[in-house]
Amino acid sequence: MDERARIPVSLPHDNPTTSYWQDPPDASIASLRTTPALPSSADIIVIGSGITGAAVAWNLLQSSNDDTPKRNIVMLEAREACSGATGRNGGHTKAASYRTFPSHTSDLGTPTAVQIARLELSNIFAVQSFARDHAIDCDLSACDTIDVIYDAAQWVQAQDSVAAMREALGADDPAARYTLLSPSEVRDRFYIHDGEFEGVEQKVYGGVVYHAGSLSAYKFGVGVLKLCLAQGLNLQTHTPALSLSRDGDGQWTVETPRGVISAPRVVLGTNGYTARLVPAFQGAIVPLRGQITAHRPGANLRAKGPLPTTYSFIYEAGYEYMVPRRSADPSAGGDIIMGGGLVRAPGEGLEEYGTTDDTSINPIISEYLHETTPRYFGSDWGEDDERGRARAEWTGIMGYSPDGFPFVGEMPGPGPENEGLWVSGSFQGHGMVLCWVCAKALVEMMEGRDGDELEAWFPEVFRVSEERMAKRFEGRLHTSAAPKNADGEGEREGQ
Repeated sequence: MDERARIPVSLPHDNPTTSYWQDPPDASIASLRTTPALPSSADIIVIGSGITGAAVAWNLLQSSNDDTPKRNIVMLEAREACSGATGRNGGHTKAASYRTFPSHTSDLGTPTAVQIARLELSNIFAVQSFARDHAIDCDLSACDTIDVIYDAAQWVQAQDSVAAMREALGADDPAARYTLLSPSEVRDRFYIHDGEFEGVEQKVYGGVVYHAGSLSAYKFGVGVLKLCLAQGLNLQTHTPALSLSRDGDGQWTVETPRGVISAPRVVLGTNGYTARLVPAFQGAIVPLRGQITAHRPGANLRAKGPLPTTYSFIYEAGYEYMVPRRSADPSAGGDIIMGGGLVRAPGEGLEEYGTTDDTSINPIISEYLHETTPRYFGSDWGEDDERGRARAEWTGIMGYSPDGFPFVGEMPGPGPENEGLWVSGSFQGHGMVLCWVCAKALVEMMEGRDGDELEAWFPEVFRVSEERMAKRFEGRLHTSAAPKNADGEGEREGQ
């Protein structure tokens, strides 16, 4: 893993695989340049146009008042608008906080573990409310989810973790509301079957149901960007940031192929690509390529109508996640988004770490993901659609940190050399329940509102620090609902 973490991080690649969500791209914004020429200066430069960049811009624009005029904010995007992880994920707004709660309690203490669990759920509610309040058409579904657990030890751990959360938060706390199901209840209510993989039995041990949701993160991100544009944001697509430097007058200069632009403050919403601009993040934010497929439902499943929940399938070493589409678009036809499967690649996906190449797919993960739906649904899947099971397949680049938490705040340093450089990134494939509130917290810090009110809900462990950046990267954390073992093993579910 040390070797993979040392691979120099590149710019986003040209001609990435076609994301299901961006097919076709939004005609009005995908290649938008608000002004034909790149401005030479701005009050704030935001690099990256995904949910983080859009949410930071939105919150900054809302901070303006009679005493603080509208900021001149310029947003740089290397490719099309919202074409990074936001436009390429599975659309799962799912916290799965019970799976990290024991580890957080063990490492950080119960108060911080509670704070993180509540933050994750609040992010889900905030995104859903924002989409409704601003009429963003993003196929939003506020629904339950089920974790189907195929590993006996993890089923025991899940039950213990849910009990611990109920005790720590209170059984009526929304962040502690989980329903545990028996194997027969899982099979009867969710059409899930026992099965096997490579001759090894996959037996359902139980299920965990809780609130989650789904949406088109691409449409949501584009919707937020359009709101920002209406309030004066200057968006410059196909304008990669090549380098970043600070002069003696405290101005940050960003070099692009179209010229240079300067501002006293720069925000990095670059997630897995951050180390390309700030070498100090090499090994601290490690890119990881994720892979997703869109399946047409089998005949038997299609006959049952749209599935009411999202799913995750959790086994000893890894997981997949599944999002049934609830789109008004009839061409979607109840498509099923299936992602994950990293550990089925050689070395449990080792070669996917450190790569920023989303122009191709891993054929071994591809073959595995194509077979997941009939294996999990068994006879309830039925005959494949005559047009073929797989409708689309694509990859995207996530960002992972050594301790499993995001980096949020102003870049640290022994002197003023990093003053005005802000970051919110490294979401561990968990961005749909972290990005929105992390962006809000970042703007609170930028606007000088970094006090008791922010500390009450934003975890200290999320703040960027030299100590955190110096830690050794050993892979993904927290995929089991149990404290990390002596080797730091564990993992977290993605979207």
